[in-house]
Amino acid sequence: MEPVAHPRVTRLEIAQRPAAAMLLGVATLGLVACATGRQARRLDSQARRPPHEQRNASQPARRLHAAAALLGLSVLADSAIEHWRGSYKNPGMFAPLLSALMTIVAGASEASRSTASVQDRPIYGGAYVTAVASGIAGTGFHVYNLMRRPGGWSWMNLFYAAPLGAPAALSLSGLLGMAAQHLAAQPRSGQPRLLGFPAGRALAALTSVGIGGTAGEAALLHFRGAFQNPFMWLPVSVPPLASLLMARAALGAQQRGYGSVRMLLNVTAGLGIAGVGFHFYGVSRQMGGWHNARQNLLSGPPLPAPPAFLALALAGGAALSLLETKKKPKAKGCAEDDR
Repeated sequence: MEPVAHPRVTRLEIAQRPAAAMLLGVATLGLVACATGRQARRLDSQARRPPHEQRNASQPARRLHAAAALLGLSVLADSAIEHWRGSYKNPGMFAPLLSALMTIVAGASEASRSTASVQDRPIYGGAYVTAVASGIAGTGFHVYNLMRRPGGWSWMNLFYAAPLGAPAALSLSGLLGMAAQHLAAQPRSGQPRLLGFPAGRALAALTSVGIGGTAGEAALLHFRGAFQNPFMWLPVSVPPLASLLMARAALGAQQRGYGSVRMLLNVTAGLGIAGVGFHFYGVSRQMGGWHNARQNLLSGPPLPAPPAFLALALAGGAALSLLETKKKPKAKGCAEDDR
């Protein structure tokens, strides 16, 4: 029986495959670096301007900025570890680190401010837009990484290839920050809106998708771990319920209150904190434990992943605050804004 002839692949064709990805990676890193430099110059010019009229910062906006910073921190740590495992072979692997760092600085700075300028344009708009764009580009790179593996789209590659949810979380962090800036820029009188929709419902829809996606990624990785610990079922059971109730709130379903949704969001936030402890324990159970941290941090459960639940629960709480404010009757003679 004659051997089956395989198509011949030249060295040039092999070299050209990663070359395109390398060029795109260099371009992505360059664009992110330019955006970072532009943001730094804008901050410097903003610091030299005389202070304008100030007003009290919106509480939901500050919560969204904090959620964006916390989610950016989760992405930064997760990307640093995962791209370290990939030896940073593509220069574009540095782009999400830089973009996530910008998001952390932006979110933490805005969340800590008790006042907001009435006249100035949003200072950190470029940081959040860059995070959204970097996340979209990263999703493309991760899909390419998955599809170029033997077997293409398969369970094995979904388990061990570049995670599709990580760059999406970076985009979500940027969207939360952009929503916070839009809320802060709107007048206090009247119902705030985002993209033409009531802000509370729009944010409820965004957090519903975010929590659902994060729970889906946890389900994939915990399935890979065969759910060997009963607590591994919690992140794939409670957060999806919170996601469904947030979707119901986004659709404008009549509810007597949001007590049950808040309870589930609080449990989801607790899982984000407890999950770090469980993953810390999971790393210690690897061969060599923390004495072999350089290897076990790469092969064990990801430590930075669970805090994403905490960040999204915080954003969900901000959405519910806006929905509850809409239901409360406005008192006569109330000032239009807090000076």
